[in-house]
Amino acid sequence: MAESTTSQALAGWGKPDLDLSGADWQSSSRGAGDVQIAFVEGFIAMRNSEHPESPSLIFAPDEWHKFVLNARGGAFDLT
Repeated sequence: MAESTTSQALAGWGKPDLDLSGADWQSSSRGAGDVQIAFVEGFIAMRNSEHPESPSLIFAPDEWHKFVLNARGGAFDLT
């Protein structure tokens, strides 16, 4: 399985260009879903485990906190 080597930083978004080649990717404790996360240099990277070579999303800690709260609250439910 290929590793995502870097995030793809967008100009003006204030996100670092992290080296994710040695990241310790973690899946859900339930083993469900296709999302993996890694904690790198104080940021949280998220990727699709079925396409790890695709760009990863990079969250600052406050953004990650808001994302998790909204996800738990059902903000992203598609049903």
